[in-house]
Amino acid sequence: MIAAGTPHIPFALDPMWVSMTVLAVTYAFIIAGRLNRAVVALIGAAVVVIVGALDQDEAVKGIDWDTIGLVIGMMILVAISRRSGLFQYLAIWSAQRVKASPAGILLTLQIATALLSGVLNNVSTVLLIVPVTLAITEELEVSAFPFLFAEVFASNVGGTATLIGDPPNILIGTMAGLDFNSFLANVAPVCVLVMAVQALLVHLIWGRALRASPERRTLVMGMNAPGMISDWVLLRRSVLVLGAVLAAFVAAARLHLHPATIAITGAAALMLLDNWQQRGAKQADNVHRTFAEIEWTTIFFFIGLFVVVHAVEVSGLLILVADKLVGLTGGNIAAAGALILWMSAVLSAFLDNIPFVATMIPVIKGMAPAFGGPSAIAPLWWCLSLGACLGGNGTLTGAAANLAVAGIAERNGMRFGFIQYLAYGVPMTLVSIAICQVYVWLRYF
Repeated sequence: MIAAGTPHIPFALDPMWVSMTVLAVTYAFIIAGRLNRAVVALIGAAVVVIVGALDQDEAVKGIDWDTIGLVIGMMILVAISRRSGLFQYLAIWSAQRVKASPAGILLTLQIATALLSGVLNNVSTVLLIVPVTLAITEELEVSAFPFLFAEVFASNVGGTATLIGDPPNILIGTMAGLDFNSFLANVAPVCVLVMAVQALLVHLIWGRALRASPERRTLVMGMNAPGMISDWVLLRRSVLVLGAVLAAFVAAARLHLHPATIAITGAAALMLLDNWQQRGAKQADNVHRTFAEIEWTTIFFFIGLFVVVHAVEVSGLLILVADKLVGLTGGNIAAAGALILWMSAVLSAFLDNIPFVATMIPVIKGMAPAFGGPSAIAPLWWCLSLGACLGGNGTLTGAAANLAVAGIAERNGMRFGFIQYLAYGVPMTLVSIAICQVYVWLRYF
């Protein structure tokens, strides 16, 4: 009898080669972009099970339900909160605090984007901030490109700082057992530094040259910020629940709760409050509307990818890769950290960082015995997070937030091209990763 989870490949094919081939083909189709990535990942998952590279019970075990629960919970919280108009209010309020100075708005919108990206997530943040930014720049009659470029960078830097801000961090946190406070203590400090340097560079390149006439600034000052709030009751409920969720994330270790439990509980509580006074068909429509705003493509992409990567892990290939990396670095953890940081940054600038991180997590786990156990490889997780999240700033296709901004810009008749972005994205990303390299070397090695 074959033990549960043991790969059994028809025609006596090597499980390692079969699973590696499926992973490579899955990656190729994701990079090509001709098919939806969720479809590609689910087909890959189906193939590894059907050919016997992974049995069905083991395939289900390979799905990280903590990650799935955390992502769904946060998506529900954002979907309901955004209806209140809170985030649009914050954008206009920030612009008015600096007297509608273009350079001041450029700075305050970066800060607002970074902070919101850490609390919510970077994609949701830019979807909320960018339309307001375009309205403000139109009123000021200044180029929107510097603002949108800066917000892309700020969203990815802010998202890097927390467990819930960027999908790669969610993967790393849940699969490596790292909590919200761990990211705040280890990743957030360097993100603050990177953000400060980025804001300075943006000001030197664009900010100091931006000018708007007094008449145009008066138009922005006349915008009705409180008028952006469409539902004050929902606003108060959203702030209350989001605050409670963040507090629970911070106290998760003492509460003995997983991030997914906190996010789903918060989502359920806000849905209850949002539907408390609704009845019958209206309540059903409201609930369906909320669930319709969940990015199910991302959820099923995660599920399929978990199964494909787990098949490779079960085959033993990732342990061999981990051993090779240890050998390549001569058993020096500082060298391993540098390799992971820069490799993650370069590849994440051109590839989707989510499948890359999902593949690297079991590789890094496999390196633990060579470096003295799970606690000894903790710095490697921060190198992976910083490289994968910040590396996405390098190109227009490097992160989902980048593409979201480009899409909104194009729909509003503004050119936001790949080459135009690349000219500024690559140098500034290299500066960011260099800062991270110095940080991890001084702090951990």
